[in-house]
Amino acid sequence: MNPPQPAPPVLPDLAHPQQGLAPRALSVGEAQALLGQWCGQRAHELLKREGATENVALEKSFGRTLCQDIFSPMDVPAHTNSAMDGYAYRWEEMAPNESRRTLKVVHTVLAGQAWGGQVGPDECVKIMTGGVMPGGCDTVAPLERVREMGADSGLVQIELEARLFQAGDNQRLKGEDLQAGGLALAQGATLHAAAMGLLASLGLSHVRVWRALKVAIFSTGSEVLALGAPFKSGHVYDANRLSLTGLLQGLGLEIVDLGVVRDDPQALKETFIKAQNLADVVITSGGVSMGEADHTKDTLKALGEVVFWHIAMRPGRPFALGQIGQCMLFALPGNPVAMIVTFLALVRPALLQLSGKTPEEPAFLWAQSGEHLRKKPGRTEYQRGQTHVNETGELCVRLTGNQGSGILSSLVQGDCLIVLGHDQGDVEPGDSVKIWPLKGLI
Repeated sequence: MNPPQPAPPVLPDLAHPQQGLAPRALSVGEAQALLGQWCGQRAHELLKREGATENVALEKSFGRTLCQDIFSPMDVPAHTNSAMDGYAYRWEEMAPNESRRTLKVVHTVLAGQAWGGQVGPDECVKIMTGGVMPGGCDTVAPLERVREMGADSGLVQIELEARLFQAGDNQRLKGEDLQAGGLALAQGATLHAAAMGLLASLGLSHVRVWRALKVAIFSTGSEVLALGAPFKSGHVYDANRLSLTGLLQGLGLEIVDLGVVRDDPQALKETFIKAQNLADVVITSGGVSMGEADHTKDTLKALGEVVFWHIAMRPGRPFALGQIGQCMLFALPGNPVAMIVTFLALVRPALLQLSGKTPEEPAFLWAQSGEHLRKKPGRTEYQRGQTHVNETGELCVRLTGNQGSGILSSLVQGDCLIVLGHDQGDVEPGDSVKIWPLKGLI
């Protein structure tokens, strides 16, 4: 009998004290583990509700998540066929040391065609890419290795040097991609371009997926200006909401944009209630620090359950999660770089889990540091870096300048995050450091 499994944490349990930079601070690893447990429970509830799946046309399925295994109804390819334009023949009839052989062309097989005849000794067929391999043939000599002996002779001379190609070359075997009854794509797979092509090769025009998670977003702060508004002294334009929109695109989500909300308790309350009615998840930026005008905390506590964390990370640190009715909440820091890094480290994996997607591990690499990096033990740091390959072929990385949490240009100029671990100290030039490539993430 299996031992009983611990119950997933309920929201109040997630607020337990931790050691770190400040009281109740969590390491990044601890925060990720707790979020994973809580989101696993919430995902189970979301994906079991009525209407959780839908049937969509394959051409509109990019980024969506499969809600069931798909098994191949056929062999792919359905027939052994030529992988190149050339001449199909029997390899075994050729002498081991033969360098050339003259063969008679008995037929031409075009793409998608099959020929019912047989190829005899010293015979071959001209075949185009995709043509079904004739009976008895097992090798295709590409056109560039064949010399035609004359337009009317019906003969070709094939170069047979072993260094050029071998028996069985240049043919695609029946079922070598997928076999009938075999698993084509597993539940939880994201439908990207290759996956869509794979399903199309099975003749599928529609596919059943999880309903797209609805994510409402808005920025908070009376100092935040909507795009197009006249600039005012002491104000800033709303960079966070646009960055957040970009971070969410491509995840197979439906984005509900609620704009900018001023620092006013009633306005915040009305927006959260609206988000609760429109979305499955709401993500905000700003209003979770210790400022006197940060009303998000009090508003959330009045409307639902919420947990405020200090994360031992830089940039980042203030973070909140909670639930308003059936709507989940993630409240991110207001500084632009801190918002993006916190999203990547904590929120993005949670959204993928809530969408029913198969978990993915960050694609970390290792690079040689090109300079001294200052680092205090006791927190995880995400410094912005630019990689290059040095003269000996080693991957190297340097900082992109000012690392302040409000310096968006440090991310624009970089192509990776330099991830310095919780217990790690200073890094010296030449030391190996972990990097997180940003391509495809931001």
